Amino acid sequence: MSVSDSGDIFRVRFAAMKVVILHSAVGNDAAKDEQDVLIQVESVSNALSVLGYEVFALPFSMDLKDIRNAVKTLRPDFAFNLVETVEQAGRLIHTAPALLDHLRLPYTGASTEAVFATSNKILAKKLLNGAGILTPPWFTLEDTRSNGISVGGTYIIKSVWEHASVGLDEDSVVAVSNSQQLLREMECRRRRLGGTCFAETYIDGREFNLSVLAGQSGPEVLPPAEIRFVHFPVGKRKVVGYRAKWETASFEYDHTVRRFDFRREDGPLIEELGGMAKDCWRLFELRGYARVDFRVDEAGRPWVLEVNTNPCLSPDAGFFAASKQAGLSYNEIIRRIVGDMDVSV
Repeated sequence: MSVSDSGDIFRVRFAAMKVVILHSAVGNDAAKDEQDVLIQVESVSNALSVLGYEVFALPFSMDLKDIRNAVKTLRPDFAFNLVETVEQAGRLIHTAPALLDHLRLPYTGASTEAVFATSNKILAKKLLNGAGILTPPWFTLEDTRSNGISVGGTYIIKSVWEHASVGLDEDSVVAVSNSQQLLREMECRRRRLGGTCFAETYIDGREFNLSVLAGQSGPEVLPPAEIRFVHFPVGKRKVVGYRAKWETASFEYDHTVRRFDFRREDGPLIEELGGMAKDCWRLFELRGYARVDFRVDEAGRPWVLEVNTNPCLSPDAGFFAASKQAGLSYNEIIRRIVGDMDVSV
């Protein structure tokens, strides 16, 4: 059952409720992408307080007994899940909602199953393929070790589990003529990609992010954003990598620009992207909020790169930028995310 009440009814129904913000633990030596969760905690906490909730923040770790006891001591009515990594590992992200399921505590955002299925990019691509949703072809390490597969072309080597473009930059794009070359490229990168990686056909085209937010009538696709690669030198691969997202002094950070204005002739493409984003929402049975990343090739075909559950809620991140384009305040986003919780646990 979803909670979809709005306005004063919503505030009265949930007035004075207690919420725990569960978030990634951040060490003193944490990278910029991990430190960002503390900005999200502050922003979400302020919004929840304005909405009338009593708010507590709790770092999540693999000391599950301690986390369980802390949650039981707080006795919250629900949790706001901001866990993005566990012990700096993306592959453990699903343990947070899994523990909340075990505790029968309602929580915001995607379910355990959806978090696992989307954070494992290979599994996500298999599910997308099975549903007839275009995603670029790929090879795993196991595939490249097999004999008889036909490999040749340009690929981008990605982590199976890590998010926030960890380990991803223009040198992740490689051109190979056979499986042995591809295997060597993957093997030399796998350590910085969290130990497990795959090679995805590189789509040299336009990049779009479509944010989706729960609404009274179902998922609402927010105004689409295109990432423009401004003044990239000839031959420089167009990749929204780690530098583009996190290293403020880099060329990539300054020259990957988000835009929301489109030509009239882009209308059919924008409509198709919106439909595909909703298809992804339904396929993975998402809740609350999500973002779907696309590449559009030279023929105008859109390909789903990733489905991001519980995307970043920092005020300067893409999700809030799209929400502002839709005329939504930060507090309204948080209200709608909370309103789409599954409270039947």
